[in-house]
Amino acid sequence: MKRRVIFALGMALCLAWTVVAYAHTPICACYLNGDGTVTCEGGFSDGSSAAGVKMTVRTPDGTVIQEGKMDDLGEFTFDIPEGDYEVEFNAGPGHAVLIKGEEIQ
Repeated sequence: MKRRVIFALGMALCLAWTVVAYAHTPICACYLNGDGTVTCEGGFSDGSSAAGVKMTVRTPDGTVIQEGKMDDLGEFTFDIPEGDYEVEFNAGPGHAVLIKGEEIQ
């Protein structure tokens, strides 16, 4: 009986941890502005702010074109680079989003 209770409590803790682990999923979307710039908006699935999250614009081979951070509104705007590029929203391990330039509309 005691083992069953301990097992049930262990399973409940595992399930609770799973919910906590997925409650902070990063969200980032980028769109073209009509003035030759791109704006990316970011946040987290639990509603928390992405202010200060590192943003990197780079070529597919890893050459950094521009770096910056999300502003207080969770936005990052940059000039559209020449050629292929990708944008990375990086809030740390397991909290990164990579968007290819050709996906941005």
